This record gives sequence, C-alpha cells and structure tokens, in this order.
Amino acid sequence: MLKLRQLQKQKQEQLAESATAPERQKQQHQQQLSNSASQLRLRKDLASLDLPPSVEIDAAALQTSSTLYIRITPDEGYYESGRFSFKVVFKDTYPIEPPKVTLMSRIFHPNIDVQGNVCLNILREDWSPVLDVQSIVVGLLMLFLEPNATDPLNKAAANILKSGSSQFQGQVRNAMSGGLIDGQRYDRVVK
Repeated sequence: MLKLRQLQKQKQEQLAESATAPERQKQQHQQQLSNSASQLRLRKDLASLDLPPSVEIDAAALQTSSTLYIRITPDEGYYESGRFSFKVVFKDTYPIEPPKVTLMSRIFHPNIDVQGNVCLNILREDWSPVLDVQSIVVGLLMLFLEPNATDPLNKAAANILKSGSSQFQGQVRNAMSGGLIDGQRYDRVVK
C-alpha cells in the first residue's frame, strides 16, 4: 500500500513538472474542487440516485464547477410532455445550505416566476443537511405534478389554478406552446 502511494506521488510530481503554469493552476483548481467536502457529498448523492424515467441528470459540469443540470419531462398532469431544464448551483457550504435552483425556461407556473426562480420549501426554510440531490429531484417533479397555489411566486398563475383546473390547464398548454398570457411571452417547452 505504501509503495502504491509513493508511485502515485511520483506520477503527480512528474505531471506537475511537465505542465505549464496555466495547466498547473487548472489542475490545482480541479483537485481542490474534487476534494472539497461539498464535492464529496455531491458524488455520494449522485451515486445513490434512483431517478424515475421522466428525469435526466447531466453532471458533466461538476468536473469544473459546482453545477448540475436536471431535465424533467412530466408524463402526467398539467405539464405533461413539457421539457424543463433546471440549473442547480451548489455552494461550498452544501449540504449545510441548499443549492440555488433556476429553471432555464420561462413557463406559466404558480411556484416558478418568469425569471426561473423556484419556490420550493425544501430549498428555503425547510432545508436540512440530510436532504440530498434525490430530495431536490423529487421536490421539483412534485411541482409539476401538484402545483401549489397557496405559496406562489407567480400570483396570476396561482389565482387561475384556484379558480378552476380546466382554465388553468388551457393557460398552461398555451404557455408551453410559446403563447402569450397577460402580455408575457412564454418559452416553447413541449416535445
């Protein structure tokens, strides 16, 4: 075991000597990222993920930053057949503090504003270090299956949801097709 560590150390030294200054800085930065407690926890979270078929995760950006991309394609509910991509940015304080989650498209939803900010209690006051990436995925998926009109970011969408599901369904379909609601243009997100 000791010999193996010595060989690894020698190889790292050889790589460091052969690398140019910018390459060395990049290697050091990547090594710092890969060894932080936040990164270790993220790797553990990703290794234990059990995703439903309607969710995809792109973790490639975690190699150079603390960013994860989640794509949700609900297979039922108001938002069925829409494709919604979220950018999830983890601070070095994760899991003590929740990540910042932003929807990359403009949609008509009571719990997501037109800037992509997400109103999900586990990303705010109900956050706990025992929650993980799986919890975030489930929470985001539930926003599409059961939108919450009682704690809205988009009050207009919440009011329509409260007044009747058929009217809300029509507005959601219009917005998902790139339509206009109350002067606001929404992104086309249907497959």
